[in-house]
Amino acid sequence: MKIILLVCSAGMSTSILVKKMKEAAENMDIDVEIEAKAMAEAQSVLEDWDVILLGPQVKYIENNIKSMTKKPVSVIDPKIYALGKGEEALELALKL
Repeated sequence: MKIILLVCSAGMSTSILVKKMKEAAENMDIDVEIEAKAMAEAQSVLEDWDVILLGPQVKYIENNIKSMTKKPVSVIDPKIYALGKGEEALELALKL
């Protein structure tokens, strides 16, 4: 099982994308755990996750997050994020 963390400013704007990613995983028969957290909360639990995806609005913390963990970190493309493309976001996480 892959465990994926999505990070955004307050942990709320990613909830729609998390739901769509979970639906995509279920349709693809992939066993994942996906959760969204606010930046402040996420920084203390980075090592608990396999992959960390950042919402485009927090791209500015990418280097900071990468310096705090050896886990793969990537910013979600704004088009994927804004349109709630769960399958594409899931594929990004799985590639990492």
